[in-house]
Amino acid sequence: MSGLRLGSLEVPTPVVLAPMAGITNAAYRRLCAEHGAGLYVCEMITSRGLVEGDETTRRMLVFDDAEQVRSVQLYGTDPVYVGKATRILCEEYAVAHVDLNFGCPVPKVTRKGGGGALPWKRNLLGRILEEAVAAAAPYGVPVTMKTRKGLDDDHLTFLDAGRIAQEAGVAAIALHGRTVAQAYSGQADWSAIAELVDHVDIPVLGNGDIWEAADALRMVEQTGAAGVVVGRGCLGRPWLFRDLAAAFSANGPGATTLPTLGEVAAMMRRHAELLCEHMGEERGCKEFRKHVTWYLKGFRAGGELRRSLGLVDSLASLDRLLADLDPTEPFPASELGAPRGRQGAPRHRVVLPEGWLDDTDGLCAGGAGVLEDVDETTGG
Repeated sequence: MSGLRLGSLEVPTPVVLAPMAGITNAAYRRLCAEHGAGLYVCEMITSRGLVEGDETTRRMLVFDDAEQVRSVQLYGTDPVYVGKATRILCEEYAVAHVDLNFGCPVPKVTRKGGGGALPWKRNLLGRILEEAVAAAAPYGVPVTMKTRKGLDDDHLTFLDAGRIAQEAGVAAIALHGRTVAQAYSGQADWSAIAELVDHVDIPVLGNGDIWEAADALRMVEQTGAAGVVVGRGCLGRPWLFRDLAAAFSANGPGATTLPTLGEVAAMMRRHAELLCEHMGEERGCKEFRKHVTWYLKGFRAGGELRRSLGLVDSLASLDRLLADLDPTEPFPASELGAPRGRQGAPRHRVVLPEGWLDDTDGLCAGGAGVLEDVDETTGG
C-alpha cells in the first residue's frame, strides 16, 4: 500500500499517531517516530488559549529538533478563534498539518458543545472548517478533522460531517468508529468507516481497536480507508509503529518480532531520557511514571519493583531498577490483540448544553459559534 497524501503533505506510511492528553508530547512523538515513518500529532490545544497567549497552551507547543513534520490538533467551537489559531500555528510554529478535534467524548468538553458534540450543529461545523482551511491555505498547510459516529445511535452525524468537510476543502477526515456515548467502551464499528469511505471523495482514516499491525491491515481491507489513526494501542508499545511500517511496506507484512523484556526496558530508558531532555530530569521522571504500567503489562515483574518504578525520580534510579528485570523474558502472548488504556463503560446520556439538540445550526448572530473558555481543555 502506498503512503498517505494530505493535500501537499506526503506521509510515507499511512499511519497517524492520535493526539492523547499527557502522552503525545515531543518526547513520545520522537520515540514513536524512531520506530516507523508516519505522522505524529501533538497533544490537542485550544484555539482561544493559543490566540490569547495562554502559557499552558504555548508550553504544549514544543517540538523535538528531529521533528521534520510538525502536526498539531486544534480544539475550538468558535470559527473566528479557530481561524486565528490556525494562522498562528502556520506563521509562528511552522506546522505542516492542522487537525481539528470533533471527537473528544469528555463531559467537560461536550457540555460546552465542543469535541464530539459539535458536529450536531452542521452549519457551525461548516463555518469552523471553512475558517481553518482559509487560514491555512496561504501556507499550503492541509487541514484535516477527526470525529465520531455521532452523539449516540439515535443522533448520528458522521455522514453529514464527511460531506461538510469535503465541501469546506478539508484534506481528509478521520472517523473513530464509536459514538460519544460509547466513549472508549465496547467495540469500534468499522462498518461506519466503510460507509463514510463510500460517501465522500476525500481520504478517510479509520480509528478504533487497532491493537496490532494486523488489525490496521484488516481495517484498511474491510473499509477501504486510506490509512489508520492509532491511539491507545501504542501505549507502552512504541515499536507498534515499526510493525505498522513493515505491514504497509511494498514488501508486505513480514513476521512480527516481539521484544523481550530486556528490549522493552531499553525502550523505557529511551523514553525517560527523551522526557528528561525536554522537561528536565525531575519533571521528566515524574512524567515517565504513568507509562510504567503500560510497558510492563503482562510481564512477570514483581509488585515491589513495579511500585518502585512508579516512583522513579532520576535516571540513575531508573537504571538500577531496570537492571532487576529479567532481560530474557519473552513478550507475553496473552497481551497480543488485547485492549490497552482506558475503556470504561458507555454513558447513559451525553452531557450537552441545554437545548443543544433543538436545531442543527449552531451559529449566533454575526456567524459566531459557542463561546470558548481559554482553559477549556488541555489535550484529549
